[in-house]
Amino acid sequence: MSDINYKEIKNTVDTIKHEISRRVVGQESVVEGILMAVVCGGHVLLEGVPGLAKTLAVKTFAEISGLDFKRIQFTPDLLPADVSGTLIYEHLSGKFSVRKGPVFTNVVLADEINRSPAKVQSALLEAMAERQVTIGSESYALPEPFLVLATQNPIEQEGTYNLPEAELDRFLLKILVDYPSPQEEVAIVKSCGKAELFPVSQILSGEKIREIQLAVDSVKCADKIVEYIVSIVNATRPSAQSDKKAGAKSEVFSRNSGFMKYIQFGASPRAGIAMLKCAKAHALFGGRDFVLPEDVKAVSKPALRHRIVLSYEASADGITSDELIERILSFVPIP
Repeated sequence: MSDINYKEIKNTVDTIKHEISRRVVGQESVVEGILMAVVCGGHVLLEGVPGLAKTLAVKTFAEISGLDFKRIQFTPDLLPADVSGTLIYEHLSGKFSVRKGPVFTNVVLADEINRSPAKVQSALLEAMAERQVTIGSESYALPEPFLVLATQNPIEQEGTYNLPEAELDRFLLKILVDYPSPQEEVAIVKSCGKAELFPVSQILSGEKIREIQLAVDSVKCADKIVEYIVSIVNATRPSAQSDKKAGAKSEVFSRNSGFMKYIQFGASPRAGIAMLKCAKAHALFGGRDFVLPEDVKAVSKPALRHRIVLSYEASADGITSDELIERILSFVPIP
């Protein structure tokens, strides 16, 4: 992999960000999260109030990437077959034929995913984890690359359904979409909501994405950095405090005991895998072929915030997952 030009890849990523910024004002974390997910082979959950360009950012990325794009509007009356597909009986032939659902594409926008009950959301589980969909007795592979970008509104709870932890764990990142700055909002208002009319150029392709994915795999990560990632993940688990084999992290837990009551369940090993992949992508986006502790810190919140189940005490005291992650990062020794 010595022929990989990391500076060229950084320039490509910067060009993509600049092209998206022609249509989407601000929201750098959203754009970088989507790019990070596609090169890491993961999925993204975007959480933010309406009107913050979540859908626009996804549609713009699909145009720039040259990938097939489909949108699924999740509603309370949606059925699993409306997502994954179903078998259709053909009267003339007397046989069943397969009608593939909108999930058979490269980029799926699951808009307001928490508007549908768990049985509909579960239609995405196999697709997200195994890149295939089972219809009847047959399994059908999904196209590569495959990326689910789901959106949800954090403030409106009436008529919504919480995402199951098993589904949340399948999202590589959870990005919080915040309000734009006053300067950015001036530019947004000037566009009068016609940003989609601004043309953008196709920069990526399936082949180019595959090249960047191989480059991510080639980024080096020292064993000490991997141990640092595992220490952070372990520090989110209250049950680990009683682990007599914890070694160095016992001191971390003794100092963390004041806020561990706010965590009911910690992150799974999938969180460590996500942090390592994203840290490599973050290093690559910076033009480097090696991971630094700063890369791990930069991706910790989006990779962990949806994998930590907070306790009742956290809700009562107004403690968020991001605040707990900050505390954990301040206590876990940096290699």
